[in-house]
Amino acid sequence: MTGPDSRARVVAEVRLRQGWARVRAAWFPILQASVAAGIAFAIARYAVGHPYPFFAPVSAWIALGFTTDRSVRRVAELAVGVAIGVALGDLLVHLIGNGAWQVAVVLFLAAIIARFIDRGQMLTTQAGVQALVIVGLPAISATGGPVGRWVDAAIGGAVALAVALLTPRDPRRYPRTLARAAVEDLAGVLRILARGLREGSTADVEDALVRGRASQPALDEWSETATNAGELARVSPTIRKYREELAGLAADAVLIDRAMRNARVLARRCLSAVDAHTHDMATVAAQVEATANAADELAAALGAGRDPERARTLLLAVAGALDPFRLAASDWQVQSLVLLHRSLVVDLLEAAGVAPQAARDSLPEI
Repeated sequence: MTGPDSRARVVAEVRLRQGWARVRAAWFPILQASVAAGIAFAIARYAVGHPYPFFAPVSAWIALGFTTDRSVRRVAELAVGVAIGVALGDLLVHLIGNGAWQVAVVLFLAAIIARFIDRGQMLTTQAGVQALVIVGLPAISATGGPVGRWVDAAIGGAVALAVALLTPRDPRRYPRTLARAAVEDLAGVLRILARGLREGSTADVEDALVRGRASQPALDEWSETATNAGELARVSPTIRKYREELAGLAADAVLIDRAMRNARVLARRCLSAVDAHTHDMATVAAQVEATANAADELAAALGAGRDPERARTLLLAVAGALDPFRLAASDWQVQSLVLLHRSLVVDLLEAAGVAPQAARDSLPEI
């Protein structure tokens, strides 16, 4: 049986792979935001003459963030929110000082003004937070009079807005990266499971189950990111042309999540069958391995934004072979594993672009 050390190793490997996938998707936006913060700081210090322009890089960093979700509206909301909060905080600190009741007053007024200006929640949140920073930490002050810190925040917001306007943005890139990583996780689970079935190793089967459970955060992130991008595409004229693909990625996230859940159910059922050492798992292992290969093809296609034609071909071949009475004529336990595998393959077929009814019809009748 798999011990705690082995389970921890599998989880660590999954987390490491997911972490690198996030880094690959986010390193360039982070680089842009970091450079923008540096530029904002330089403008405020050397061009405007503020020796400690704290809010210039803060505003640029907050407005740009570290993801590819940089619609002009979102960046503007955050930049304006920071500027409102800093300006209001500066004004009220000079008028009424700082303290407990002043914090409450500043936060209330910042939120009311932000809600009056725009419906965006991020604008209101940042207005309140930055106003609190000004009131709570008045020592973080730069020269430039009562509006000096507001000028710094405005500079940072302007730099962030310029980056958002001038940087080409493809809202499909990040969901595609997450899709590829999530489906590769599924392929990895199936490949370990196939090895466990082939070699009669309960440790491998348990590792597959642990890896499948550890992959859930990647699936959740893919689903959330694709859904948010799709919602933005419905209202943004600049990225509306990507609406269909983004909707497809969001739908695929649901299907792959379902496939992963089916894979975990399959792995749990395989544990008892493998532990008994009385079943011939060779044919089931071969089909699970073939499904893993098809999932790898699907991951590559989703990551590249191309039609998963090869994945469909491989999955249809697997589906056509999943006849429980042919693969295990006299072993009802192995037949039950084949039945579970059929559900998993149907989910993958739908994610590969096969209509639901056609995917079910591709299975042998039982």
